[in-house]
Amino acid sequence: QVQLVESGGGLVQAGGSLRLSCAASGSIFSITYINWYHQASRGQRALVASITTTGSTNYADSVKGRFTISRDNAKNSGYLQMNSLKFEDAGVYYCKIGFAYGPDYWGKGTVVTVSS
Repeated sequence: QVQLVESGGGLVQAGGSLRLSCAASGSIFSITYINWYHQASRGQRALVASITTTGSTNYADSVKGRFTISRDNAKNSGYLQMNSLKFEDAGVYYCKIGFAYGPDYWGKGTVVTVSS
């Protein structure tokens, strides 16, 4: 069994930064990818960043150049550094971690609020 714990959300002013964390615990084997998704209020959950086992990254156009995804394999954790935050970045951020031999796991989400 695997559990994902997200942290790092909160209130930030537009133009500010936050760093989200997603820590996996339990029976961890063969993590393949780590994804971060964004869901605005009553919006669709959309992939904003991904990172592979070897560290290859990809970003949605809306966050490219502002967000950075990373991982710490020793800690079984993924991170999303969010800079230059905009009002449209507000919402719930979910991590998802894929495994080679089992199901993918979702975090419960962490809320990001962007204020003026």
